[in-house]
Formats: sequence, structure tokens, C-alpha cells
Amino acid sequence: MIQKLFPTLTYQTFLHGGDFPSSAAKKKCLNLNRSLLEEVESFKRVDKAGQEWSKKNYLGGYTSYASYDRLFLVSSEFDNLRKALTPHVGKFIKALDMDISINDLEMTHLWMNVMPSNVTHSMHIHPLSVISGTYYLQVPKGSGSLKIEDPRMDQFMNSPARKANAKLENQRHVHLRPQAGQLILFESWTRHEVPPNLGQGIRISISFNYGWKNR
Repeated sequence: MIQKLFPTLTYQTFLHGGDFPSSAAKKKCLNLNRSLLEEVESFKRVDKAGQEWSKKNYLGGYTSYASYDRLFLVSSEFDNLRKALTPHVGKFIKALDMDISINDLEMTHLWMNVMPSNVTHSMHIHPLSVISGTYYLQVPKGSGSLKIEDPRMDQFMNSPARKANAKLENQRHVHLRPQAGQLILFESWTRHEVPPNLGQGIRISISFNYGWKNR
């Protein structure tokens, strides 16, 4: 008998309306994204420190990671996003059978990422957090996936490569291809990256962390 042990779980859904949102839910999502895109442009325009940091560390793109990394504290629009994300984080921790509730966690960081053509974000984790994720505002065709890495990668030694058409659970890397209005959650120790944006449009997303609540 084959058993699947030690899976790496992710959570992917539309922020409003689940996997198959209604027309009303889609409209609500479009309205939210329109407001958030305006906020992104406003912050990007005035965030000189973030622009300078991005020139050195986020080549070709812009991120507020090193300047405005708690946007929910300075913008009501981003705080509304926090409120919409939190129930989904609660569902995910239940699916993971974590011995906690959503009341034990709080959003600790939330920042924006603007990725024009050829911009990439190399493999990394989110240290000292519990649940991390990304909400997608704008995902033009060809603008790239979220690439998740098998956490056992450094232990495979003589393990043969997997077939190109291997089952999802047997692949070394999995590409999750989001749409605007979707969010993806994962445990913060999960190594991931954003491959180069090969499209002509600008990929815009909001990343965030949930960590232990300060009591």
C-alpha cells in the first residue's frame, strides 16, 4: 500500500466567492483590486526609500518590503484586505491540523510587489512567521507563476530525477498559476520563488505574513 506522508500543503482560492465566484463576488473583487491598485500607485510614487532599495535588491521592479512592510497600519484599503484575508488563514490552519486557532495569530507584515517584464524574485522563505501568502491584483498573460520547492530538496542525494509528467505529489517543483483576485497561502518555511515575468504586462501582488500574536 502506498501512503502519502509529510505533504506540503498550500491554499489557493479567490478572495471573494471561493473557487467559483459568482458575478456579484467577481464585481466585489474587481472593486477591491481597483482601490488597491490606486493605493499601490500612490505609495510607489512617494516611497523614495523603497525605490532606492529596489534599484539595488529588486532589479527592474519595485517592492515596499524594506520601507512600507505594514501597509495595513497606514492605509484603510490595505487594512480592509487584512480583514478579508484573516478568515482564509483560519481555514488553512484548520486544514493543517495546527493546535492553535486564528486568535493566536495576527498579521505582522504586508507589502506590495510590482514586477514588469523580466523581473524575478529568487528562492526564499519567510523566517519567524507561521503562515505567509500573496494576494494578486494584476496577473497579465505570461507574467509568471509562484514556484514552490519540495522542502526535502537538500536530502535527495542519489534519488533519480522525476518524469516530466510525474504526479503532482512526486514533483520537485510545482508552479502555481494565480489569477487576479486569487490568494495563495503556505507555511512560512516553504521555499518559493517567482520566475521571470515573460509577459509584456506588469504583475502586481501583495505579500503578507501572519505570526504569533503579542499578548
